[in-house]
Amino acid sequence: MPGVNILSIQSLVSYGHAGNSAAMFPLQRLGFDVWPVVTVHFSNHTGYGAARGPLLTAEDIAEVIRGVEDRGALDRCDAVLSGYQGAEDVGSVILDAVRNVKKRNPEAIYFCDPVMGDFGRGFFVRPGIPEFMRDEVVPAADVITPNQFELGFLADTETNTLKPSWPRPRRSARPGPRPSSSRASSPTRPPRRASTWSPSRARAPSSSAPRGCRSTRPERAT
Repeated sequence: MPGVNILSIQSLVSYGHAGNSAAMFPLQRLGFDVWPVVTVHFSNHTGYGAARGPLLTAEDIAEVIRGVEDRGALDRCDAVLSGYQGAEDVGSVILDAVRNVKKRNPEAIYFCDPVMGDFGRGFFVRPGIPEFMRDEVVPAADVITPNQFELGFLADTETNTLKPSWPRPRRSARPGPRPSSSRASSPTRPPRRASTWSPSRARAPSSSAPRGCRSTRPERAT
């Protein structure tokens, strides 16, 4: 819907499409105003092999967000979108931004893609990040979009088939807040074909696969 402002705190790659490189254009085409904040600036997605470029410090990221705040923009922020975080202190900066935005706009939502790993690769983030994501970040989120591997970690269970995977999103998201039914829209994670899942939208499974449990996902910055 037009007029929605999204603070998007994610990775950026030059070659390929991941993080903000993938999210900004589709969101803008949908009419959203996207304010990108970069957590890493890599030459390419690491799925292509070795990548060059910096992992931005937490203070650098916080400084950019403070600059956005200085413009008075956070008063008009409707959503915070986060992806690859890189380190615990970066995650803390993102959570601070979420709290700041929600203090100004209680109806704002936090949309988290808990990037940690995938089948065939395992965890590809620094040690300690998965636990930080599970214990601190996910409970603060209104909407999460884990892949199958990440969902299994967050729910502390195996997700080998669609049927036993169905109840897991409720379990993994239980510690966090639930979006109110008045929120008619949320920022869509553009690279995914499946719709995003939120706790308030969970329904009994039908003959089709539950949308929040699909494991397919395009490349994401690591």
